[in-house]
Amino acid sequence: MRKYLLSIFTLILPFLTFAQETVEKGLDQRIDEGFKPFSDFVSNVVFFEIGGIPFVLILLVGSALFFTIYFGFVNIRRFPTAINVVRGKYDAVDEGHGVEKTDLPIEGDIPDTIRDESQEGEVTHFQALATAVSGTVGNGNIAGVALAIALGGPGATFWMIVCGLLGMSSKFVECTLGVQYRDVGPDGTVYGGPMYYISRGLKEKGFAMLGKVAAVFFAIFCIGGSFGGGNAAQSNQATIVLKELMGLENAGAGFWIGVVLAVLVGIIIIGGIKRIAQVTEKVVPFMAVMYLVACLYIILSNFSLIDDAFGLIIQEAFNPTAIGVGSVIGVLLVGFKRAAFSNEAGAGSASIAHSAVKTKYSASEGLVALLEPFIDTVVICTMTALVIIIFNFGGAFEYGGEGSVMIDGVAYEGAGITSKAFAQYIPYSNVFLTIAVVLFAVSTMISWSYYGLQSWKYLFGRGKTADLVYKMLFLIFVIIGASASMNSIWAFSDAMIFAMVFPNMIGLFFLFPVVKKQLTRYLDAIKTIKE
Repeated sequence: MRKYLLSIFTLILPFLTFAQETVEKGLDQRIDEGFKPFSDFVSNVVFFEIGGIPFVLILLVGSALFFTIYFGFVNIRRFPTAINVVRGKYDAVDEGHGVEKTDLPIEGDIPDTIRDESQEGEVTHFQALATAVSGTVGNGNIAGVALAIALGGPGATFWMIVCGLLGMSSKFVECTLGVQYRDVGPDGTVYGGPMYYISRGLKEKGFAMLGKVAAVFFAIFCIGGSFGGGNAAQSNQATIVLKELMGLENAGAGFWIGVVLAVLVGIIIIGGIKRIAQVTEKVVPFMAVMYLVACLYIILSNFSLIDDAFGLIIQEAFNPTAIGVGSVIGVLLVGFKRAAFSNEAGAGSASIAHSAVKTKYSASEGLVALLEPFIDTVVICTMTALVIIIFNFGGAFEYGGEGSVMIDGVAYEGAGITSKAFAQYIPYSNVFLTIAVVLFAVSTMISWSYYGLQSWKYLFGRGKTADLVYKMLFLIFVIIGASASMNSIWAFSDAMIFAMVFPNMIGLFFLFPVVKKQLTRYLDAIKTIKE
């Protein structure tokens, strides 16, 4: 522990004096002014529109629909199989029973040797799922859902659920490829993700240069996403609720909260994927259950309003009345955008965590991964939405606008709206929700630190110096996020994560036949277990 603490303070100490002086001169305003031009430019590039609809959303939803149909509704038909894989029912397959060699060459490898490589791994199916879920189940489920409903009304919930169900198929494809094309170092360390399946997979198809360029762009965007949505946006929301709970209003409070969060996150991420997995497999189930129990208490306490809430969700999805939305397309875009940000299906990030799993069959982990959007969006996001909608049956605020709402004469945004809804039904819920938000934030940050580091290694090599530089920058962004406003941080975060979709989809559309072959291979293998 002393070693980890010393390492963290070594990373951030040189910046503390400078940062403290900057805080006293107005850090919030300086960061906002610095971020806005850049985030505006990136947003305009990433969210360019075709027929009034951002092309990236057309790409995400269209691809998810295609994969759902092509793989025979794998998101529904193979859901029980995915549960059984996580439970360990088919572990005997990975222990040697029914194993066959693959015939897919990878960058000059001899086919007979690939099976040996596929036996490598660092984490279990459950640990990989917990790590990846911790990267997606974050403040997008608390702040993001509240933002979606504030902007698009209850109807946004319906489209979030649809996007989550379709996204299960995209997640299955990209995480299968993440394991299939991973690289294993001499010391057993696993390196995987879109960078590898894009570059290696496209080389197999005769498009080596396109693969290299797309892989580099993905790595750049993933690093940006790790600093933004996977880091700064999380520390930002954690800071908001902590400041509100402790009654802190001075300008420097956010900075010092950021420093504490940076130390906490740093202690964990220095240990690598094994330490991250050990933490997330304990924290994620605990925080998810804790949050869901609270949501269920509120929902069941208002049992008579549940059917009204679902009725309003469906009605508003096709006949929206929220101010500023204007049409079905408007509310659909709000729902899809927030769902895609929350579960990241199609962005490729989760495949980085899943690639470290111990398995001989890449499709086994793809099946495990399809559970993520279901847990994240279909279950947790829907629970949050129901709480907020039931709360607002009392006319607490008006749907629509810019994302912030007025409740009792006070402006609330993001997690603040959810906190207000919880406070209506649960005594001292501000303490409970603060703990939940902080746990969500920390777990998301530690998972995204791994995603960003893997991309950093792909670009700059696997040396200790490169690792140290990335981790130092990551911890600085924890502090930046805690010190800036929500608007500037979320605009940057949206742009970076959605930018990852473009290079990732290149890999998915070239390589989805490989996934089909691997799925058949795995299903054939587990039949021997059933028999």
